[in-house]
Amino acid sequence: RGVIAYVRIVDGTIKTGDNIVFMGTNATTQVKEVGIFSPQMKPTASLSAGTVGYIVGTIKDPKEIRCGDTVTTKTAPATEALPGFQEIHPMVFAGLYPVSTDEYEKVRTSLEKLQLNDSAFTWHPESSVALGFGFRCGFLGLLHMEVVQERLRREFECDIISTHPAVVYRLHYRTGKVEEIDNPIRMPDPTEIESIEEPMIKATIITPSEYIGDIMRVVIEHRGIVEKTDSLDGVRVILTCILPLNEILIDFNDTLKSVSRGYASMDYDHYGYQTSDIVRMDILLNSEPVDAFSCMVHKDRAVARGRQIC
Repeated sequence: RGVIAYVRIVDGTIKTGDNIVFMGTNATTQVKEVGIFSPQMKPTASLSAGTVGYIVGTIKDPKEIRCGDTVTTKTAPATEALPGFQEIHPMVFAGLYPVSTDEYEKVRTSLEKLQLNDSAFTWHPESSVALGFGFRCGFLGLLHMEVVQERLRREFECDIISTHPAVVYRLHYRTGKVEEIDNPIRMPDPTEIESIEEPMIKATIITPSEYIGDIMRVVIEHRGIVEKTDSLDGVRVILTCILPLNEILIDFNDTLKSVSRGYASMDYDHYGYQTSDIVRMDILLNSEPVDAFSCMVHKDRAVARGRQIC
């Protein structure tokens, strides 16, 4: 039956035979069936304002329908989409490769099924000299990445290898061109680059006051700054910190738990981009750089980050 869209009708009506448009992707389809949930799918003649139901069309590709999109009729289209819809942009990228090359199609099929109920997850095929054929996957954050990897292993029984996680960097060329890269192998000649911006986060750390000194030291070691501290209840404090997203990908949370004996907790939000001295670092195998072991890192942290990867 193709992709079935669950909808809430805000204005107007939709009935079988109508031609509709999904405004986010500009995909068009003819309505084959509409209905409500009672609690199973129950076909009806039409859906009117205030009704929650489903629409069956002729769209087969799930990528053409996005969660939160606005549906309108083709004959009398809406002038603008309903407010609130935003396209999801992954913040963390990593390569997923099957342990055995024979399982490439199995992993590909599993990723397609996983994307059906996780619109924030993105992927596209890529290849590596060291690991062969695999997929470049985008995630909202570290927890999302771990959840996806565990679902692939447990639900779909896929044996996979994950590469070093990376973030999206914004390159400003001397010609005025701006480009975003998520893979270090796509890094151009440094002489062509005017500046590189890296994503930043605003982290909120809640900790007992006795560990505040150690936590501030950890934040500074990871190229962060403590913007302010607030007392919560005389025993706990809240630290608001600005950190590069790349610095919390590997060991930051473990170090935070270690210095606070497990009492500190952290939450973070995206805080835009900031110009930084970023270089590409390659791990050499047989004197040749291998894309699977390349990463982008601040020049002052290259030696320490190299030890972490090894």
